[in-house]
Amino acid sequence: MQKNCPECGEKIVGRTDKKFCSDYCRNAHNNNINKDKTNLVRNVNNQLRKNFRILEELNPTDKTRTSKAKLLSKGFSFEYFTSIYTTKSGTIYFFVYDQGYLPLEGDYYALVKRS
Repeated sequence: MQKNCPECGEKIVGRTDKKFCSDYCRNAHNNNINKDKTNLVRNVNNQLRKNFRILEELNPTDKTRTSKAKLLSKGFSFEYFTSIYTTKSGTIYFFVYDQGYLPLEGDYYALVKRS
């Protein structure tokens, strides 16, 4: 019985349980299947990395204050963060890995680094 490669349609030569004609076709097939999931994860990770770099750049002393406009002008996205920390008093910090921010009054943010 002759089997054809599901990626390119070429005849498969070799073991009877072989599914693809080459490593290239196997990789291409699996990459096409996982493309949507991979793109979503890649885009989220890119935005998290960008947010982290911005916070790290604006917070060289481990504790500082900045404006929302400055964060937005650098491309910061408030939708992406890795964790939320709530203090005993109820204050909510948003963290991107070890760099965090706390919303203050008047469109200002306190930037902190978790040690």
